[in-house]
Amino acid sequence: MSTIIAPSILAADFANLERDIKLIHDSKAEWVHFDVMDGLFVPNISFGFPILQAVRKHTNKFIDVHLMIVQPEKYIKEFAKQGADGISVHYEGNLHIHSLLQQIREEGVKAGLVLNPHTPISLIKDVLHLVDTLLIMSVNPGFGGQKFIPETVKRVEEAKKLCDELNPNTIIQVDGGVNVENAPLLKAAGARSLVAGSAVFKSSNPTQYIQQLLEA
Repeated sequence: MSTIIAPSILAADFANLERDIKLIHDSKAEWVHFDVMDGLFVPNISFGFPILQAVRKHTNKFIDVHLMIVQPEKYIKEFAKQGADGISVHYEGNLHIHSLLQQIREEGVKAGLVLNPHTPISLIKDVLHLVDTLLIMSVNPGFGGQKFIPETVKRVEEAKKLCDELNPNTIIQVDGGVNVENAPLLKAAGARSLVAGSAVFKSSNPTQYIQQLLEA
């Protein structure tokens, strides 16, 4: 199966957001990664529904919403309504992961589960059957442009074994410091979706960089 590249618009130029969304739309990237931060779950604030509406107007590609917020259950219905194709929530800080994943699926969108770098992969065994996308953070969430944590490769390998056993249809995704140097290692370990923000939008040719990530 081909690799899914998901450029993160957190690193886009917000003075030229339409241009950057069209850039993703015209590229070989299949998904648009949409990071939502509330300043509570993580120490940063990003964007919400109005930006999602704007993105949805300019692409029909899969919009992959990553919620780094407290009480995500309050907002899942609205994110689905405003154009999310997939919604990912963190294992950390959410007591009722099973019902949260069910809630996402009931809205007719793909359900994602996110693990921070310190969270053991083994903890998700009992809910993996509800997970369409397993997002393994390769940095501590909250800010773009961080350095990739090398131990992530082993975590992806562990996740791949667990998914093969319990839910082979789960797409393993990696987010944080992904670039053309570590992309081959992540693919070999079992990652099928790669989120890249700064690496794409700070490159001299973002469209070409997306192609390089695919071919890496």
